[in-house]
Amino acid sequence: MTLEQQWLEYDYNPFILFNAQGKIVSLNAEAQFLLGATTASELFELAKTYASISFGFKTTFIELEYGRYKFFGLTVGYEDEEQIGIKLYQSPSYKLSTTKPNGELTNIFTIVDLCIATNSINSETLFKRDYDPTIPDVIIDSNNLIKLLNKIYEYFKASDSIVTRVFFRVGEHIKFENKKYSIFSISIQGKDIDQKKKKELNAFAKSNNFYIDINDHKITINLPMITS
Repeated sequence: MTLEQQWLEYDYNPFILFNAQGKIVSLNAEAQFLLGATTASELFELAKTYASISFGFKTTFIELEYGRYKFFGLTVGYEDEEQIGIKLYQSPSYKLSTTKPNGELTNIFTIVDLCIATNSINSETLFKRDYDPTIPDVIIDSNNLIKLLNKIYEYFKASDSIVTRVFFRVGEHIKFENKKYSIFSISIQGKDIDQKKKKELNAFAKSNNFYIDINDHKITINLPMITS
């Protein structure tokens, strides 16, 4: 993929391109997850409803909700009668620790892979990965992050498959000491959970200045991208 295509693929906001019959021509990674909460036909109808009367692009601010997904607006565009695209803008639905993390410069993918390897021992669970390769090494408390990730994988260990995503949150930032930092997330998703471990997870995250968002069989850790 070109750099331009990668930016679209890893955008936090879902994008789908349809043909005239409502069949999907292309979509980014976030849109694939969105289709777990709604249907392609419903989004195609949404695109037609909010499309400009003439060829071009039109942005509309409207509150929409599909399962755990909440949106505050959308853009629909088309240049001919053959294809139409829609991009939905997600509402911020997470919290982030306001304490600047201490630790060492760490390769986040190495940490996640280590935890997956540990939790896959003697396990029949299929571990799937979806990583944004553009995320650099970051300063993080790696020991406590490993402990948190292991607790999350324990939470989902009864699942047939567990999907781990590491992705950049496009256009979202946090300030520490008057410096602005980008944000990235680690999300882990599974079908079967151990509800008894939820309180323990929240307590550990809070005591170590991590924020975890538990929602619909998915846990997301939001982290600042501090590189020096």
